[in-house]
Amino acid sequence: MTDASTRDLLLSRIRDVADHPKPGIVFKDITPLLADPKAFTALTDALADLCGAYGATKVVGLEARGFILAAPVAVRAGLGFIPVRKAGKLPGATLSQSYELEYGTAEMEVHAEDLGEGDRVIVIDDVLATGGTAEASVELVRRAGAEVVGVAVLLELGFLDGRARLEPVLRGAPLEALLTF
Repeated sequence: MTDASTRDLLLSRIRDVADHPKPGIVFKDITPLLADPKAFTALTDALADLCGAYGATKVVGLEARGFILAAPVAVRAGLGFIPVRKAGKLPGATLSQSYELEYGTAEMEVHAEDLGEGDRVIVIDDVLATGGTAEASVELVRRAGAEVVGVAVLLELGFLDGRARLEPVLRGAPLEALLTF
């Protein structure tokens, strides 16, 4: 769990951008947080602590901003980093998983050989919104033969009900959001 001072620091570095990407939307911009070494380090440390608490052996990061968060977390925790990418971006043999978006469908992939039996995976992304991407990644990790020990995100947009969609798929594994809006 993130302490109050860390939460306050992270919150102070997230900028609201009105009407982006379209009118009526308030976009939560994390680039000021990433530009601040103290805040980025605090975020990395908080997520790396979760890796230890969950007994993770690998960190999965979701394209694209999840890569930015998950890669330094893996290094800090001394674990391997596995990218989950949009379809067609990875060379070689992959496993793929389709998922529904509010406006259609999409597909994500992972290298088939990067995960397997005995791997304990934490999935990291920047935002939990509707839960579709996180749900697909959990299913993809399991199809590769690994165990999902948790999902962690920097921020959760609670009003979009992604948690309600994701929790049944987690089968008891924790879902940690450092910040909730």
